Amino acid sequence: MKLTSILPIAGWLPKYKKEYFKGDLSAGLTVGIMLIPQGMAYALLAGMPPIYGLYAAIVPQIIYAIFGTSRQLAVGPVAIDSVLVAGSLGIFAQAESQEYIALAILLAMMVGVIQLSMGILRLGFMVHFLSHPVISGFTSAAALIIGFSQLKHLMGADLVRSQYLHEILISAFQHLYDVNLCSMLIGFAGILIILLINKSKKGIPAPFVVVVLGILAVWGLGLESFGTAIVKEVPKGLPDFNVPLMDWDSVFQLSGSAFTIALVAIMEAIAISKAIQVRHNDYKIIPNQELKAIGLANIGGSFFQSFPTTGGFSRSAVNDQSGAKTNLAAIISATFVILTLLFLTPLFYYLPKAILASIIMVAVFKLISIEDAKKLWKEDQRSDFIILTLTFIATLTTGIQNGILCGILLSALKMLINSFNPKYVNKENGFILGAIKNMYHSLKPEITCNETDLPLPSDVLLIQFKGRLYFANSPYFNESIEKIIDNAKGVNYIIFDGSFIFTTDSTGKKALDTFISYCKECNLKLAMVLMNKKTGLYNQNTIETALNTIKHNKTETKE
Repeated sequence: MKLTSILPIAGWLPKYKKEYFKGDLSAGLTVGIMLIPQGMAYALLAGMPPIYGLYAAIVPQIIYAIFGTSRQLAVGPVAIDSVLVAGSLGIFAQAESQEYIALAILLAMMVGVIQLSMGILRLGFMVHFLSHPVISGFTSAAALIIGFSQLKHLMGADLVRSQYLHEILISAFQHLYDVNLCSMLIGFAGILIILLINKSKKGIPAPFVVVVLGILAVWGLGLESFGTAIVKEVPKGLPDFNVPLMDWDSVFQLSGSAFTIALVAIMEAIAISKAIQVRHNDYKIIPNQELKAIGLANIGGSFFQSFPTTGGFSRSAVNDQSGAKTNLAAIISATFVILTLLFLTPLFYYLPKAILASIIMVAVFKLISIEDAKKLWKEDQRSDFIILTLTFIATLTTGIQNGILCGILLSALKMLINSFNPKYVNKENGFILGAIKNMYHSLKPEITCNETDLPLPSDVLLIQFKGRLYFANSPYFNESIEKIIDNAKGVNYIIFDGSFIFTTDSTGKKALDTFISYCKECNLKLAMVLMNKKTGLYNQNTIETALNTIKHNKTETKE
């Protein structure tokens, strides 16, 4: 095994070029500046004291830089993972309490162990259970829950902490008379400033700007005396090395949440990694190595008081746009956070919590995608539209964890139904078959065959079965194929193309025997072509060979 497959850093570091440094330095500092307010905001979202967001931005970044295959992925605290942490731990302990913090750190360890194990066992394919409709429906609903959960800080009122949107809204209406106008004005001003800066698209770090303005406003105008909630003292210094509290009762209770967070986190990291890698030709994303890298990042982070982390969409995009060429940019970002913890934490004393809320709200509301639902409906992808809609509703009404579980189950159900009801291509269901340069394709009727096309004779029915033929769909196979034959008019010959049957079992082989017997009963001549060895009817005859044989038989019959 090559060293670079275990330590991807060994692949890019020895080949590092001087001209890369300018881009890495610029990107590292830019992301580092973003990380300070974002990390504190996402820690607050996770139910942790703000300082833990900075802790989560150090060790995980450095470990990923060593073991990760993406060179632009920015690892650290993210919105979705943070709200999943809050939803998982809220029923066990009071937010920001020592017990809660200990459980969050334990959860990071558990998430990391699950991800690392999946990587070692090469289980990266499991992220495919999180189909795009599931992710879109879940993310949109989670964004609404996350965004409205920040009304507590935006309003300056003591609202209920919940992962159910209706409970948050009811609590907000009940506390309308408790609104702190100063906090609300600061929060709305923060949202407006971020939106205006983002609209200008000049690369200005909007979160950092509103943090500075918010601190200056509270300190300069004495807004704390008007009841504006502020962060107050932020502990100075680096996180201590501590072994996470291994309480086996807690491990058992959090196992479901840990698996959900692990799956969502790696899906998010791989999705953004692949999206960015498309623009770069000097490296490849290896999903199983990504599982190991994110897993090690969470395990290592848990020893330095980090809650679960992964690659963030916004920071990774900024990292790439700012010129990052290698993972040195991530190490520079982590170094910037370290320097902040050592020397700059007193500056955050007057930081309004409403500003952190405004940063979260702008970030998460971008994740709401109405376009995905419109596109699925417009393209007549009704099953995917239903999965997206039900996942969205389930997440809003039953909670974030149950919502994504519902989405996964719906995707698995769709896959099972498709397996039970595989696709056929034949002239009876609206398709014709033609040969284009001797390769046969199913052609929609509105597609006009050109001179090189070779349409099937009218008395020949070609059937292609697509998918696995096994015990679960064998009854459907025989019922459907008999229906196709019964409905066919003027057909004397059947060509069965088995090139799309990629595997079968004993029940599937029995179904093929039944099909052959049925053709004999109907006095139809059957040609089995392109059958692989697993079907038990191995042959390499092509469709064209079968057609030539049929033509020859017709000629002999006429003579």
